[in-house]
Amino acid sequence: MEEKDTALFESFTFPSGVTIENRLLMAPMTTNSSFINGMVTTDELNYYQRRTKGLGAVITSCAHVLENGRFPGSLSAASDEMIPSLKKLADTIHENGTKAILQIFHVGRMGSSEGLKGLQPVSASAVASLRPNAEVPRALESQEVEEVIEAFGQATRRAIEAGFDGVELHGANTYLIQQFFSPHSNRREDKWGGTREARMKFPLAVVDAAKKAVTEHATKPFVLGYRISPEELENPGITFEDTAALLEHLTQKDLDYIHLSLGHYQQSSIRDQADKEPMLDKVLAVIDNRVPVIGVGQVHTLDEAAEVVASGASLVAVGRQLIVEPDWLEKEKNNQPIRSALSNESRSDLAIPNMMWAYLKSVPGWVPFK
Repeated sequence: MEEKDTALFESFTFPSGVTIENRLLMAPMTTNSSFINGMVTTDELNYYQRRTKGLGAVITSCAHVLENGRFPGSLSAASDEMIPSLKKLADTIHENGTKAILQIFHVGRMGSSEGLKGLQPVSASAVASLRPNAEVPRALESQEVEEVIEAFGQATRRAIEAGFDGVELHGANTYLIQQFFSPHSNRREDKWGGTREARMKFPLAVVDAAKKAVTEHATKPFVLGYRISPEELENPGITFEDTAALLEHLTQKDLDYIHLSLGHYQQSSIRDQADKEPMLDKVLAVIDNRVPVIGVGQVHTLDEAAEVVASGASLVAVGRQLIVEPDWLEKEKNNQPIRSALSNESRSDLAIPNMMWAYLKSVPGWVPFK
């Protein structure tokens, strides 16, 4: 092991008091493999069990907090009936001594009426996303907005009762929390929209609801994190100046971490091609050590993970590499050959669920196949 990699294997204690054995986490990645009612499948449990060994923590694929906030195959944290299912997932991750963090979300306008059993997707406003074949969502009524916020709090309670060590609020990847903050998807004229300060009220209220659930229900330290996409390509869309303002408020919420959503850990601005400063560096400068930061994006080696930590991030999340090579960490530490692509020959050993396998093949280049 290179000397510069040793920092990765130091233990880390979150502000809440939860300690993980090292700085390496499994990034949240959609499996598309839960039952139609949102319960975890055996295939998903096998997928996680195959990949948890040696990591400090696993952040799960996103679990919807309401039935109108799901996509096909998403995990559910939408009712107390789901607690036994969630417990199976937490217990599976814990088998190897790894901490388990449940990512919770609402799909918002990124959903479809087909995936929602005929229901129209909902969002901050009746504005379709710019992706092909996007449906126009229904704008949430004021009372419904409050209900969604409460649903995030209830999902946090369920994660606690299921034995998870934390939750991550999915405020990234253009899902509902981000949709309320975005001037593209949020054209509201009530207290939830308009100015930048008004548009950030929903994400901050979701944080408060989750914090309240932790205070009232957790009997031991419990992690609360927030994932964020720092920019949008849409015009109008989220700029880094918008994100910097939101981060100023988030740093005052006693969060355990901020998790960036980036395609590459060295990625610079997607809005200003002339700006070459890595987005991770920009975020770290704004946060200024007030909240731990998780860096992520195309981390394939321990040396690259060490670069993320050396840049100032407290933790690093590894995603696609763990799909392709479940034994990545152990093999990296022992300088053993590592799989570079998925193949039919290795499919059974990889324990990738059928629906996830089909999804991965449908997105050319996201993970390599041979």
